[in-house]
Amino acid sequence: MLNLWKDDEASHFAGDLGLRVYSSRLLGRDKSLVLHGGGNTSVKIEGKNIFGRAETVLYVKGSGWDLEHIEAAGFSPVRLDHCVELAKLAALSDPQMVNELRTHMLRADAPTPSVEAILHGILPYKYVDHTHADAVITLTNTPDGERRIRELYGDSVVVIPYVMPGFDLARLCAQLFPRDARPNTIGMVLMNHGIFSFGATAKESYDRMIDLVARAEDAIKRAGAWQISSQPNAPARVEKASDVALRRDIAALRRDISNISGAPMIVATHRDPASAAFAQRPDIATISRQGPATPDHVIRTKRLPLVGRDIGEYVKEYESYFAAHASSTREPKTMLDAAPRVVIDAEFGVCTAGRSAKDARIVFDIYEHTMEIVQRADKLGGWRALSPKDIFDVEYWDLEQAKLKRAGKTPAFAGEIVLVTGAASGIGKACVQSLLARGAAVVGIDIDRAVETLHTRPDYQGIACDVTDEAQLIAALEVGVRTFGGLDMLVLNAGVFPAGTRIESLQTLEWERVLRVNLDSNLVLLREAHPLLKLAPRGGRVVVVGSKNVSAPGPGAAAYSASKAALNQLARVAALEWGGDGIRINTVHPNAVFDTGIWTEEVLAARAKHYGMSVEAYKKNNVLRVEVTSRDVAELAAEMCGPLFAKTTGAQVPVDGGNERVI
Repeated sequence: MLNLWKDDEASHFAGDLGLRVYSSRLLGRDKSLVLHGGGNTSVKIEGKNIFGRAETVLYVKGSGWDLEHIEAAGFSPVRLDHCVELAKLAALSDPQMVNELRTHMLRADAPTPSVEAILHGILPYKYVDHTHADAVITLTNTPDGERRIRELYGDSVVVIPYVMPGFDLARLCAQLFPRDARPNTIGMVLMNHGIFSFGATAKESYDRMIDLVARAEDAIKRAGAWQISSQPNAPARVEKASDVALRRDIAALRRDISNISGAPMIVATHRDPASAAFAQRPDIATISRQGPATPDHVIRTKRLPLVGRDIGEYVKEYESYFAAHASSTREPKTMLDAAPRVVIDAEFGVCTAGRSAKDARIVFDIYEHTMEIVQRADKLGGWRALSPKDIFDVEYWDLEQAKLKRAGKTPAFAGEIVLVTGAASGIGKACVQSLLARGAAVVGIDIDRAVETLHTRPDYQGIACDVTDEAQLIAALEVGVRTFGGLDMLVLNAGVFPAGTRIESLQTLEWERVLRVNLDSNLVLLREAHPLLKLAPRGGRVVVVGSKNVSAPGPGAAAYSASKAALNQLARVAALEWGGDGIRINTVHPNAVFDTGIWTEEVLAARAKHYGMSVEAYKKNNVLRVEVTSRDVAELAAEMCGPLFAKTTGAQVPVDGGNERVI
């Protein structure tokens, strides 16, 4: 456990709150301490209110903020006296508690205070840090966890038995901490939950957290439980570019998860050595199914992973779990979707699911740590999580249900996956942007390596690929499936427009080159994508970027016009053949799209001069006198994948401002 504090860095953060920001970020940088919004920190600052009276304010991490990137605005200023008074109440529902905290803040625009704000308030220290340190959770979640913690820390910490986060936990701590704290107490361990440290300064509280967690790590190492094997017991399924079954199996798993969830889901497959080794443990069905590492993780990862692929049995088990515990709650509950968020399979490794690529990534980040915690605890004598009832209470917590109700509108293509060819520039690049904006996860392929860095975000995967190389094309499809789980939409955009050449001068090699790019590659991709599109939860969709030249060819464009016309016929046949599979194929025919790579300023000027026009007039040389851009084409392509075209297939729609020859 490294101490990341640097005095020269800390000097750039002014005041008590500034140093609170700095030390919170240090905690957030260490993923073995907190993950994705977990943990919370606070500082108590004395000042004067608007009436000039002395008042102490508790600045506690606000809901929605991540410690790694927190700013001063991310701390909610709550009147400390009110927090302390609340802890003296005999009972208080969590929604009431949140209301009391929000109505006693100093800033109306501040985020909602952490549900552990009262707990931070009653601890008699200026700075308080709380993390879900992996090493501490490893020790607490063993059959004799409390004994281990007490032997390790002695009077250094106060040990609190597990109570669900919220008012009841704060009230219990208000009773037990003053009774059990000693002069040398520097922290508090919440069994099965996490660890607190505190101090008079930000550095002291941070240093104590690092020291306490380091002691837990050292104890695990002394017991010989730190090292975990990352060698799979058997080789994973042999990966071949032509392994259609592997892609289909992953897509089928995603379809099943999406159907149970009631909405399309992203499913990311992780076959790294550590994940593969964990998935192939002979006792995986037992060791992985005790429960999450902490109650904070149940919302993201669900109560248990699915081991294997029998999702029907998993759903039955989830329904039984709900039925057994919902009746014991005061308020009637509605069962959340029963789809697993973690799937452990000997061939796949570890798969994680979410409504977006970001959500699926967060689930894996959490479960990656869970795998380490579970295996180390097992070496210490066995992994023991919370009871199903305790887990249920968190999963169906009133505050979590309120969050779901407040969630914003879901983007149109949330949870869906699209592959775009020719994605590095022009129409393809615009298609990527339009589809990302609608919530889709996008695989962009292009021969230009710029496609790899087109976007840096979890829902985009750029792959450099020569579409005329069948092996490269299929390998790119394979990467896309393992990254996101399947394929819902396909945008066939890659193409070349050679220099004008009359038929009598057209060389065979040039003819073949154009057909390989504009036609043959699309046949390969359609063929290989069909099994995946057939498994799309909302039905597969294909958009072909055609050309005005299909209906109105021009002289000197024989190879281009013939290739696009053949592609158009291929799309029409596919629409006929695949309608029964719920796959729709439609075509857009753009013309005179001048913001693409082939139209430089020099070329535009030359063409405009040839027609005796200004560049501006040449760009709008169509019936409507409008300029057609890559974005115009991309927006139509995206709409063709959406609900407005749900009952349309085999259509050909021009996007050209109106061309007299076409009309």
